[in-house]
Amino acid sequence: DLSDETLRDVGGRVSLRIYESLKPVIGAINGPAVGIGATMLLPMDVRIASETARFGFVFARRGIVPEACSTWFLPRIVGMSRALELVYRADILTAEQAHEVGLVRDVVAEDELLPAAYALARSFVDGHSPVATAMMRQMMYRNSAAPDPVQAHRIESLAMFYASIGEGTEGVAAFREKRPAEFTGRVPDDLPPFYPW
Repeated sequence: DLSDETLRDVGGRVSLRIYESLKPVIGAINGPAVGIGATMLLPMDVRIASETARFGFVFARRGIVPEACSTWFLPRIVGMSRALELVYRADILTAEQAHEVGLVRDVVAEDELLPAAYALARSFVDGHSPVATAMMRQMMYRNSAAPDPVQAHRIESLAMFYASIGEGTEGVAAFREKRPAEFTGRVPDDLPPFYPW
């Protein structure tokens, strides 16, 4: 019986929910992230690890295959050749090795992990338009997976038009007046009408 109930990929559902998020997602990894623990981190925008973190795509050692949409995300993060090497070797990586292959952005001391993640999150949102941030996140993921740049051009043109009659007017006015912008747009209510495309 190969019903939906027997073929559940809960990790895939988690990954897709993160992918569909309209807010930046930062992973703060403090300990082992092996198997689904590693794959569910991949749709996060940025990953920061403590020195004690460990990562492993150990599927080949268990006679199973990667899940949680990882065969889509991992090559986009570390490149195809490196992604294949990671799943073929099925090694456990130290935080430093994960940093070397581009899986994590930074490696910090254990007690600095959450402060570093919170500081990064603040730098993503303080003084920024929530609508523009949501659109940029979705545009990057979706447009980078398009077969050619024409789709990206179309979406960017539409997004720029709606920004120019929306929060872009406040952003430009604030720049000209040398003051912080006061964005009032809310997600998802104020996203352009073509979202989701």
